Amino acid sequence: MNTSQKELVKGTVPVLKANGNDLITYFYQRMLTNNPELKDIFNMANQASGKQQNALTGAVLAYAENIDDPTVLINTLKAIGNKHVSLNIAAEQYDIVGNHLINSIIEVLGTAATAELIEAWTCAYTELAQIMIDIEADMYQKNTEKKGGWKGWRSFAISKIVAESAEINSFYLTPVDKKEIADFFPGQFISVSTFIPELGHKQPRQYSLSSSSNNDYYRISVKKEMGQKTPDGIVSNALHGKSVGDLLDVSAPAGLFYADPESKNPLVLVSGGVGLTPLMSMVETNKNALQRNQTVWIHSCRNENVHAFRDTIEELNNEKSWLTSYVFYETLPETNTNAIEGRIDLDQIKKEILIKDAKYYICGPPVFIKVQYQSLVGLGVSRENILYEEFGPQLLSLN
Repeated sequence: MNTSQKELVKGTVPVLKANGNDLITYFYQRMLTNNPELKDIFNMANQASGKQQNALTGAVLAYAENIDDPTVLINTLKAIGNKHVSLNIAAEQYDIVGNHLINSIIEVLGTAATAELIEAWTCAYTELAQIMIDIEADMYQKNTEKKGGWKGWRSFAISKIVAESAEINSFYLTPVDKKEIADFFPGQFISVSTFIPELGHKQPRQYSLSSSSNNDYYRISVKKEMGQKTPDGIVSNALHGKSVGDLLDVSAPAGLFYADPESKNPLVLVSGGVGLTPLMSMVETNKNALQRNQTVWIHSCRNENVHAFRDTIEELNNEKSWLTSYVFYETLPETNTNAIEGRIDLDQIKKEILIKDAKYYICGPPVFIKVQYQSLVGLGVSRENILYEEFGPQLLSLN
């Protein structure tokens, strides 16, 4: 891009801030109408809720604001690339997206979409697409070169189903081809895709791996969204209706939110609701490690009936000196419990969690993440030592 084109793109920032979401909403409607096969890839619940539109609007705005040096967004682009690779996004699909995006700009802006502006945004998108294609090509290559790794979708069978709470079931997935599976870092996720009869097409979802890495299976632990069947919750309801032996399409493990098993840093884990799943993987991995890093786990949920892995964590907490856990219930049970009533208050246990060289991992709903992140910063924890996992589109930018 030349200087004039970059200035034209930056000049659209006020328009994107004011009306970007309308443009992106129109873009998605245009693209999914003209290319309905993409509904197999896009999370239609996030489309219905507007989360995907908000996330893409923020990404386009950030790119326009940083058009002089988009490399400052590299960590965000890598996170998006991880999601794309887990969905088997192909390079040629960027042409489809680009065509609909540019035409949406023309159709929405009308006479304001001058030939010069369209050319500038076409160049901008082409450069961004190539950055993403290169990032993802490297990820695909690493996946295929990895022992037991693969590219795209692979058929797995449900080999075991375990009820972990009143809402969460664990699904043990084994490869139909009986070949090796790729290992993963604790905290990473896989994508799962299955046909949804109510929609008439497949739907993918990302689920954190909830066990330590092993050679036999992947375990995901899925919360059934009660009373929600379409479109939000439709996949979790479908999974909870499946049986041992049913097949799912699965992508190779991915994700930038993980704890390095080789690191000796203490861990402070903060989870809300089903956000405990990637942290469960971290705890299981730590249990199997030689050094067994000091770990403090703070978890919050509505009550003990919806507290997944409760007995497992209590057992570890009682038997293992490296783990200390705290549980907050909004409603305490009538029986004796060690749980604390209410929601997590990190200031209440700051002496236990302010540990030298600790790494802090947060997972839960967006509001939960934001509150806990700000609490840690307020307690003096460096932002670079705080990592968080936001399920679904990236709407937070706390770092």
